[in-house]
Amino acid sequence: MCSYIVEKTALVGSAKGRKGWMRIDTANVYFDHPYYSTLDHVLAIDFTNEGEGGRDRVAVELSADSARALVERILAALASGEVAHGGATTSVAVAAE
Repeated sequence: MCSYIVEKTALVGSAKGRKGWMRIDTANVYFDHPYYSTLDHVLAIDFTNEGEGGRDRVAVELSADSARALVERILAALASGEVAHGGATTSVAVAAE
C-alpha cells in the first residue's frame, strides 16, 4: 500500500537533468514504492523548480541504508567544509543555466 506521504522543502541550488543544468527550488522526499528501482521500497527525492512550473525534475531512488549513509556523508562534508572555509555559509551560489 502506498502512503503518498511527501516531505517537501525549499532549496537554493542547481541540478543537472536531461536538458542540462537547471535551477532547483524544491525537493520532494518520500519513502515508498519505487518508480524504477527493483527494491520493494526506496527513499525517493525529486528535485524541481516549482518557480518555473516544476515540469523538469531530477529524481533519485535510494535504499534506506544508502539514504542513511548519504545523510551521514552530507553532514560530514558540511562540517569539514565549514571548518576549511571559515564557518557556515548563509547562501548558496546558483549555477547559470
